[in-house]
Amino acid sequence: MSAVRLPLMTLTEMLNVVRPSGLVSPDDLLDAIKTRSESRNMDLNYRGMLIPEENIATMKHGAQVVKGELKSSLLDGDTQNYDLDHGFSRHPIEEDGRSGLQVKLGQPSIINHIRLLLWDRDSRSYSYYIEVSMDELDWVRVIDHSKYLCRSWQNLYFTPRICRYVRIVGTHNTVNKVFHLVAFECMFTNRSFTLENGLVVPSENVATIAACASVVEGVSRSRNALLNGDTRNYDWDSGYTCHQLGSGAIVIQLAQPYSIGSFRLLLWDCDERSYSYYVEVSTNQQQWTKVVDRTRVACRSWQTLKFDNQPASFVRVVGTHNTANEVFHCVHFECPAQLDTEVTEGSPGVDSSDSGTASLEQRPQRPSRTHSLLPT
Repeated sequence: MSAVRLPLMTLTEMLNVVRPSGLVSPDDLLDAIKTRSESRNMDLNYRGMLIPEENIATMKHGAQVVKGELKSSLLDGDTQNYDLDHGFSRHPIEEDGRSGLQVKLGQPSIINHIRLLLWDRDSRSYSYYIEVSMDELDWVRVIDHSKYLCRSWQNLYFTPRICRYVRIVGTHNTVNKVFHLVAFECMFTNRSFTLENGLVVPSENVATIAACASVVEGVSRSRNALLNGDTRNYDWDSGYTCHQLGSGAIVIQLAQPYSIGSFRLLLWDCDERSYSYYVEVSTNQQQWTKVVDRTRVACRSWQTLKFDNQPASFVRVVGTHNTANEVFHCVHFECPAQLDTEVTEGSPGVDSSDSGTASLEQRPQRPSRTHSLLPT
């Protein structure tokens, strides 16, 4: 009888079915009633189906969208064919949070990973939270991005939970008052992940086009040249992103908030010039936290920057000095810094103080390139 999960029974079942049977001692029965009455429903010891590494939010597994508008689009698996008019599910954004998109899984299941595709055919961002439940009454929030700006694909991880229902509630849209969701997936994964204050601490570079990051401020001949991973093919004419000193910045938006503790930059280095700059992070493009200050340092080429972990969905790199002209040029940006990839660190070096003064050192000349004009 020790395998029977008595607290999952109703009080009526325990008193009118279990008690007359005589199979359970009065003390065990009272303990079960105490657990049932004092615990929230989601803390009870439910059983759940475990199907590792497979999306269970599909019609094949019996999942269905039970709340929201345009329900048929959310679980159809189509993540390519959507536009302003079709290919997404939606709900109006309301202050009380009573609206939302709700998915009912085919059976109680153990999950710790959710993927969302937020509508991303323009540059808008969304905020949202996700809750899970067994009975649609007691909801546990597993993801809270209600104060963060997010866009496109969201790769979300949390402590494993047994649930039957998943609710996605949009709280903000930078364009209008509607939350649009193209795709929803949930599963249990054995892949390792690290969380800090509910945010993923990434080990791989998340400032990539594949990870849905984008450059939202800065000038370049090719969009997202800063994030395409090409650290060899740049010259006086192309392959970098820039901004005028004293005006603007280079701003990168990550797809979702992460807990970040390092960056790596490649400053334009086709001649012997040096730059000074600082770096800030934000989760909403309103409040910024300075994490790196190299405004008094002569910096060249590769820069590996380490700092205490900060929540970040936006990164702003602001140039303050260039020994050659009035423009700040950056070829490559990554976060976190991929320390397993060796680079020839430029001055002032990875371990140098941000407040110190570095001397310019001669650097091996790059292979000659065809130069048409100076970076502007």
